[in-house]
Amino acid sequence: MQMLARTPAAAYRRVELDARIEASDSAELTRICLEEAVAALGQALLALERAPGEAPREALTRAQTITLWLARSVAPDHPLHASLVTFYGGLAAQIGANLPRARAEEIARVRDDLNDLLSAATA
Repeated sequence: MQMLARTPAAAYRRVELDARIEASDSAELTRICLEEAVAALGQALLALERAPGEAPREALTRAQTITLWLARSVAPDHPLHASLVTFYGGLAAQIGANLPRARAEEIARVRDDLNDLLSAATA
């Protein structure tokens, strides 16, 4: 979150995100979370390109926090409850495993999995 407050553009982005969240129903909130997790993993990959030896902790932590929230917020009566909890939880674990030593191919795979789910959710 620190990064979002460093520039005026980041502050505007934060305000826009807050407004979207306020106006969202549960399906839209899930899409927003998926978008944000995909973006955070994209930032992590860019950071790894610039500094391959340094784990992009801030972006990875943000993505992991979002996927954990998604895992915990699946409605108990959702027909895919168990599968979604397992899916999101597994992705969160994979992201967490990259915190000590980031591996671009694993981060890209997790990002692609979330992006596939986002595509399905917006279709």
